[in-house]
Amino acid sequence: MSIQELETVGDVPVNPWGQLGATVVAGMREIWAHKFRSLLTMLGIILGVSSLVAMSALVSGMEKGAREALVAIGGLEKVQIEAQELPVDQRPFADQAVGITLNDVYALQQSAPLVTEVSPEMRLWGTLSANGKRFRPWYLSGVWPVALDMNEEAIQYGRMFNAIDDQMARSVCVIGTATRDALWGSPEEVGHEIIPLGKTVFINGVPFTIIGMFEHYESDQARKAEEYRKTHPQPQTNNGVARSKGWSGRDGGWVYYLKNATVYIPLNTMWMKFRSGAAFAADRRYASLGTVGDPRLSSLNVKVASVSLLPAALQQVQNVLMITHKGLEDFTFRTQEDWADQIKTFSHNARISGGLIAGISLLVGGIGIMNIMLASISERVREIGIRKSVGASTGAIFIQILVESLVIALLGGLAGLVASFILVNTISSLSPTENAPIITVTALAVAFAFSALVGIAAGIFPAIKAARLNPIQALRYD
Repeated sequence: MSIQELETVGDVPVNPWGQLGATVVAGMREIWAHKFRSLLTMLGIILGVSSLVAMSALVSGMEKGAREALVAIGGLEKVQIEAQELPVDQRPFADQAVGITLNDVYALQQSAPLVTEVSPEMRLWGTLSANGKRFRPWYLSGVWPVALDMNEEAIQYGRMFNAIDDQMARSVCVIGTATRDALWGSPEEVGHEIIPLGKTVFINGVPFTIIGMFEHYESDQARKAEEYRKTHPQPQTNNGVARSKGWSGRDGGWVYYLKNATVYIPLNTMWMKFRSGAAFAADRRYASLGTVGDPRLSSLNVKVASVSLLPAALQQVQNVLMITHKGLEDFTFRTQEDWADQIKTFSHNARISGGLIAGISLLVGGIGIMNIMLASISERVREIGIRKSVGASTGAIFIQILVESLVIALLGGLAGLVASFILVNTISSLSPTENAPIITVTALAVAFAFSALVGIAAGIFPAIKAARLNPIQALRYD
């Protein structure tokens, strides 16, 4: 029968839309008449929906944090070139391998037009000392001024050293906030922000003058937490100073901590004062970086104009380096695209795994709905028989039972959406992470849609069973 046609009960025409509305109302009354039983039936759906949304929120938060960190270290356009062991077929020529040198830098600047920036880097493991304190950063870097743009750094106080500072091998440096905090104290410790411009810091015993300090780096979540701590007074410590983790950068992720612990000195200064002397050769930690008088770079960073040009740019770089390295492939590329792919793969796998677990909860909820609907039909056999005997069609009975099942699932889905916010906030409070969970509209919609599908699937079999009841036998049922 089409929607436009009318069913008839006796001689009275009945509008199918009106009949559907009456059927829905009857189903809602049945649910309301057994409120506690219906609530217990919804629990499976509530748990399934809330766990699905919470899982998606946790993964979205981690994914957002990882992508923020990816941008913080230069984005997808940045490529790092590092030395590597020669392939097996080229190892007889190992004594001819030159490693990554400044010759590569100059060659790339002249012969790789798709490369927009080239930033050489010499790293040094060392200790900083000042103000009677010592600090060992992750590493110290000798770089050109272009490293500021290459690594997405920004100067908050003072200036970056320039080409003249590099050419003259001046003993100047630019530090991050983690270095400042370790040597002179964080703003929370001393009660105000210290700006150590012009102060002397000793790097492996060699005096350097601080001419600049980077801005403090932290994730959006850490920034929001810091703002919250500023507006909500913290408990006082023994010395009367409120403590906070925000300035250390550690709660913003290891990427942000490394940026905050960065120490830059001019590349030529690194070479003249640390990399060309006998002290360098005597330290076994630097054995892989070269020998006395060997101006090898620790790494070479290049940046291309856009991600779409990355394959062609890498081919250009490889062609140039194969010439400068005399055909020896003693270098390798590390692209941020690999990290982006790993982020995407991790997020996909986490969502699939979490979705399966949440799906099991929804399936259990669906089985509960089916079970309670079958029990409800057994209790209402005579009622169904009476309805059929006075003219209710098979379709009307089917729709009523299906609507009851669907309404239970939808109410459970709505309650699950509310519970998901409570669950996410509880998880954030009990187990705070670097990246706050993010509840998305898509996750809410998908979870609610699944609850509706489960309700329909769980109600089909009970609805068919009720619709097929013989009215005469149903009336005789005791």
